[in-house]
Amino acid sequence: MRSDHEKEYADYVAGRLSRLHRAAYLLCADPHQADDIVQATVTSLYLNWRRAVRADDLDAYVHRILVRRYLDERRRRWSRVLLGDRIPDRPAPAAADVEERDALMTALRSLPRGQRAVVVLRFFSDLSVEATAEALGCSVGNVKSQCARGLAALRTALGTFQEAR
Repeated sequence: MRSDHEKEYADYVAGRLSRLHRAAYLLCADPHQADDIVQATVTSLYLNWRRAVRADDLDAYVHRILVRRYLDERRRRWSRVLLGDRIPDRPAPAAADVEERDALMTALRSLPRGQRAVVVLRFFSDLSVEATAEALGCSVGNVKSQCARGLAALRTALGTFQEAR
């Protein structure tokens, strides 16, 4: 039988899993790597659950783990190795306008990691400025300035895309 802590953990993860996966995908732009990052995040959360539930903002705590796992993955040399001679085919996306999604992903990938993390956490994971600062371990002012710079860069990149259409 599950303990109360395990049930509380399972309920929390079940309710946040899709948001975590979306944030991870937007950070790394690879669905398989996003799966790995989310798996490492929820595993770490499970191991530290008793401490995590005492955090002031549990969502910010979990997003901090997620961003750290993403950065750890980026630091590993093997993460850049392609293990086959071609990238596997992906199923056709359900989105109506693939070009816009690709333009957004390209624009996000062009941002420096810090700006990308701030933009993803603020606007795709719906975290507040304070929760984003806590998740990234930086000041509120840093989040605001990184966010402003990131949004300006995205507007420029996406404006160029709109002009090209």
